[in-house]
Amino acid sequence: MTMSLGRRAVGVPPARPITAGREAGEMVAEGVCAWFGKRLVLEDVTLTMARNEVTALIGPSGCGKSTFLRILNRMHETIDGAQLAGTVSLNGTDIYGLEQRAVEVRRHIGMVFQRPNPFPAMTIAQNVLSGLRFNRLRVANPDEVVEEALVKAGLWNEVRNRLKALGGDLSGGQQQRLCIARALALRPSVLLMDEPCSALDPTSTRRIEQTIGDISHEVTVVIVTHNMQQAQRVSDRCAFFLAGEDEPGRVVEEGPTEQMFGNPDDPRTRDYVNGQFG
Repeated sequence: MTMSLGRRAVGVPPARPITAGREAGEMVAEGVCAWFGKRLVLEDVTLTMARNEVTALIGPSGCGKSTFLRILNRMHETIDGAQLAGTVSLNGTDIYGLEQRAVEVRRHIGMVFQRPNPFPAMTIAQNVLSGLRFNRLRVANPDEVVEEALVKAGLWNEVRNRLKALGGDLSGGQQQRLCIARALALRPSVLLMDEPCSALDPTSTRRIEQTIGDISHEVTVVIVTHNMQQAQRVSDRCAFFLAGEDEPGRVVEEGPTEQMFGNPDDPRTRDYVNGQFG
């Protein structure tokens, strides 16, 4: 059934609120279809993103990977005319349930975008704390939160003596890690990353990949990437999306990364990961 985002089918009981926690979460998408107006862009996507694992979404441009990522933290609904069918749950709770507020959902499911987007007029420390302040969350020791988040994002040693400098004064790679720290300060259960290294140099890319490995023991990571070597380096599992001409995107195959690159079931997966198209 097709329904406007944020609404539920009649007869479905309201979901319980998502409870705050500091542990990684499990996300499950079942039968997800997505539209922009009348255009179907994703069809019947079912995927489990396991707790404490890194799941890479791979596939050519235009196959719905980023759309699916935005669905996972209710950003799809911010687009005029967007619609959704199917369910998305975090630890068994429907994130689109009537009792769920999008802002509250995004506290638990953070997002890092393709291009760094720190608040340029805020200091480094203010950027890290901005999500907490936006959500009106008080912390006993803000300085401790800033340090912890920057350490996790692999940025602390580079900025520890200039926390009052503006976030916009950092290099591109540092700005992206600052955005990761900002997301981690909220202690999310899941962190979504939409091609976080596509605009960065190899050194910055390597540092962010290291950060992903460092944080995966405490937060579930879902990353969109077009870099097949990166997918192999950072992920535990991969989901291969593909769209035909004038057809919506679908998951062709998903499984452990080693299998997807070494012995995939579908010949289209093999061709894609070996650079035959895309």
